[in-house]
Amino acid sequence: MNHLKHGLLCLASALLGSVQAAPAIPQPPILPPMASIPAGVFIMGSTEPPIGDGSHNPAEGPPRAVRVAAFRLAKYETTVAQFRQFVAATGYRTAGECWEFDRNDGIALKETGWNAPAHAPTDYHPVMCVSWNDAHAYVQWLSQQTSRAFRLPSEAEWEYAARAGTTTKYPSGDAPDQLCAYANMKDLRFKSAARRDFGLDMLVTDCDDGAEYTAVVGMYAPNGHGLHDMMGNVAEWVADCQHPDYRGAPADGTTWSQGCEAEGDYFITRGGSYSASRQVLRSAARGHGGRGNASSLGEGFRIAEDVGSCTASTCADGDDAFVASLAAAQQAARRPRN
Repeated sequence: MNHLKHGLLCLASALLGSVQAAPAIPQPPILPPMASIPAGVFIMGSTEPPIGDGSHNPAEGPPRAVRVAAFRLAKYETTVAQFRQFVAATGYRTAGECWEFDRNDGIALKETGWNAPAHAPTDYHPVMCVSWNDAHAYVQWLSQQTSRAFRLPSEAEWEYAARAGTTTKYPSGDAPDQLCAYANMKDLRFKSAARRDFGLDMLVTDCDDGAEYTAVVGMYAPNGHGLHDMMGNVAEWVADCQHPDYRGAPADGTTWSQGCEAEGDYFITRGGSYSASRQVLRSAARGHGGRGNASSLGEGFRIAEDVGSCTASTCADGDDAFVASLAAAQQAARRPRN
C-alpha cells in the first residue's frame, strides 16, 4: 500500500510539474490606433539658422517641395507597455545607460534604462531612454509578428504629418504662448521641477502645460491629422541618417539613408520633448543623436506603416483593450491636472 501511495504521489507531482512548466500563451503585439495620412505635396524646411551653436543640429534648408505618398502613422508615441511587451517577448537588451539631467554637470550619462521608474511612471507614458537602434529593433519585431510593414517614418513623412496642411511655425499657428495646449514642453511647471530635482535654472516659455516631465500619451490636443504629441513629450526618432542640410535630399518623401558617412553615425529626431524650448518645437526644427544614443531628456519614437501592407477596414483602429486602457490612464492623469 505504501508503494502504491508513493507511486500515486510521484505521478501527481509529475503531472503538476508538467502543468506548471507549460509555456505561457504569447499575447499578440499591442497595436495603437493609426491615422491615415493622405498623399500630398508640401514645402519642407525653413530658412531658420541651425539651433544652438550652429553645429548642434543640422540646417532646415534649403526649403523645397516634397511629394509624399499616403501612409499611416500612429496617433500616439510608442508607450512603455508596447516596448515592455517587445522586450519580454524577445529578451532584447538595451545599452543600460542613458543621458539624464544632473545636479553637478547639467546632464550626465548614467547606468539606467527605459524601465527605470523615473523614466516610465506608467505603462502609458511614452517610452524614452531608447536609441535609434532600439526603435529600429522594435519596428522590425512588430512587422515580423504582424506581417505588416511597420517602420519608422521618414523625416519628410514626419514633417508632412506634423504640419497637417499648415505653413506656420507650429501646427497650432505662430504664437508660442498657445503651445502649452498642444505640447508638453519646457514650461513653467518644468522649470520648477528642474530647480527642485536637479538645481537647474532653465529659461522656459511662460505657460503651464500641466506636466513636470513626460505625460501619458494623448493628453494634449491633436493636430489636423488626429496625431497627438507630435510636438513635445518625447522627441521622435525617424528613419533618416543625418546630413548637414537638405541639398541632395529625396523629393519623394522616402528615407534619406545614403551619403551619411561625413556626418558620422547620427540619425534625426523630430518634434522636441518635454525639456525642449519653443524653438525646437517648430514643425521644421531638426534634432539628432548617435545611433546608440539613449536619452531621458528625452528621445522616443512612433510607428509608421505602408498603406498597402494592410487593407482591412480595421487596420487603423488599434487594439480595443489598448484604446480602453489608455483612455482610463488619461482620465486618471487628468485628475491632478484640473
